[in-house]
Amino acid sequence: MDVALYTHLDMLDHRPGDNHAERPERLAAVLDALDDDAGLDLERREAPLVELADLARVHPQGFIDAVLAAAPSQGRRALDPDTVLSTGSLAAARRAAGAVVAAVRAVAAGRGTRAFCAVRPPGHHAEPDTAMGFCLFSNIAVAARVAQASGFKRVAIVDFDVHHGNGTQAAFEH
Repeated sequence: MDVALYTHLDMLDHRPGDNHAERPERLAAVLDALDDDAGLDLERREAPLVELADLARVHPQGFIDAVLAAAPSQGRRALDPDTVLSTGSLAAARRAAGAVVAAVRAVAAGRGTRAFCAVRPPGHHAEPDTAMGFCLFSNIAVAARVAQASGFKRVAIVDFDVHHGNGTQAAFEH
């Protein structure tokens, strides 16, 4: 059975710093491992830029506008000690969120049954009105809201990172 793989090389252009834990080599290692596994039947799909209206399913418009405005035209800009933007960060973050939204919409429309999204920056620490913990947008929360809007009555989010996805929780706790 095929698995759709959503990713984009633009995500390698998110460069928060040479010594930063969330660096391009993390995604490159995942993609290399997927390429090396001959037993996987992956159908590669290009992650689109997320529509701002989809981000607004979780994030207030003021927050979205602030993140868009914070993207540097050169160098880097720190939003907090862990969350650093480079010139490629905004496109990477929009493609990361766009990947999960596209995957949900494809499954909802019957254009597949399974998808894997290899993305960065991550999203589970981004709260509705705050970027933090390497995360700009709450990718999976946005995807869950798209799933609900696509007619799914129940959505489960399984976060297998080593620590709590506070942003995802904040998006749904009320």
